[in-house]
Amino acid sequence: MRLADLLRDAARRLGDEGRAEAGLLLAHVLDRPPAWLWAHGDDPVDAAVRDRFEALVDRRLAGEPVAYLTGRRGFWRFDLRVSPDTLIPRPETERLVELALEHLPVDRALRLLDLGTGTGAIALALAAERPKARVVAVERIAGAAAVARRNAEALGLSARVHVREGDWFDPVAGERFDLVASNPPYIEDGDPHLGQGDLRFEPRTALASGTDGLDDLRRIAVAAPAHLLPGGMLLVEHGWRQGEAVRALFAAAGFVDVATACDLEDRERITLGRWPG
Repeated sequence: MRLADLLRDAARRLGDEGRAEAGLLLAHVLDRPPAWLWAHGDDPVDAAVRDRFEALVDRRLAGEPVAYLTGRRGFWRFDLRVSPDTLIPRPETERLVELALEHLPVDRALRLLDLGTGTGAIALALAAERPKARVVAVERIAGAAAVARRNAEALGLSARVHVREGDWFDPVAGERFDLVASNPPYIEDGDPHLGQGDLRFEPRTALASGTDGLDDLRRIAVAAPAHLLPGGMLLVEHGWRQGEAVRALFAAAGFVDVATACDLEDRERITLGRWPG
């Protein structure tokens, strides 16, 4: 069997996203970049490679996310390590990074905070784009914190991205920052989507937050002023139907210039506000 034959058969089994997903899985098994496959379609496949690949395809057919099968996910300009302890980074969160960077000058030292860092995606992207920034990344799940540290080391950013374990603002008591960013849990506890697709395999504590999905967002909005410098910014990702509620939380906490930005599908996704001090 040739590589091209193996890919074709797997793509047919996997359905709509089959070709792309099959390529990622086979590249992972061969420890090659996906683009390598298209130049080597006529190469023969040995039995060990075929068996490993088909086992991964079977797991994907059972619903397991490709990112967990390969242990990697692209975000920003990185290839990040992921694990079942971490949320899988998504394009919506790149929008949060873009908005944060609009409020962060390039030419001065900054102190930034990423709450619920998971893989470290937000913290690492901000540190990479603002070389004078020092970033604290807080994560309450020990396994996820370990993944974030490994990503920081792999990207050469561990000197400026410091991962601390704990619940929300607890590890930064008494500290203030120029900007606080977070992609917290925001799905309603009873949302049926939690039992569907990739969400079935992701850590529920990183997804769901109370009957209305706002429990953690409330905690962040109330506590953030004590950890922001005058003029500092708070940015949070949230559900596409939660914009109005999150703006109200920000306003009640004393934030000004509160606004909500949309994602690539034109849905309200990121709310930000400035702490007047």
